[in-house]
Amino acid sequence: MISVYKKDWEIKTSGKGTTEITQLVEEGLREANFADGLATIFLKHTSCSLILMENADPSARVDLERFLDDLVPETYPNFTHTYEGPDDMPSHIKMALTRSSENIPFAEGRLQLGTWQGLFLWEHRASSHLRKLTSTYIGN
Repeated sequence: MISVYKKDWEIKTSGKGTTEITQLVEEGLREANFADGLATIFLKHTSCSLILMENADPSARVDLERFLDDLVPETYPNFTHTYEGPDDMPSHIKMALTRSSENIPFAEGRLQLGTWQGLFLWEHRASSHLRKLTSTYIGN
């Protein structure tokens, strides 16, 4: 029989950077008490994103952050959406280039992530924010 379990999270970020949330998703899976199925994680914001990324060496995430900063600089002169500061529009573009949701299968009560994979909330704004996520577990 297929069942659904939903878990809401709030995460306080400390400005630009990545925060690993794999353990939170695993915690929700333990609460759901499902063996096999699919976890969907959805981020309710437009200036941060979710990424599956290497979790063993932080320099991989630093390189990704620097690359996206080079790709979408805050100093780009043609932005018009700058009400909240110079990082406003770049943060929206970075979210659009990445993702606001992830789907991760699970089996035998364990997320089926690769050896070096972790799920991260990627804050694109310079200041801290309270970010809201919803995890939905569909399984048996």
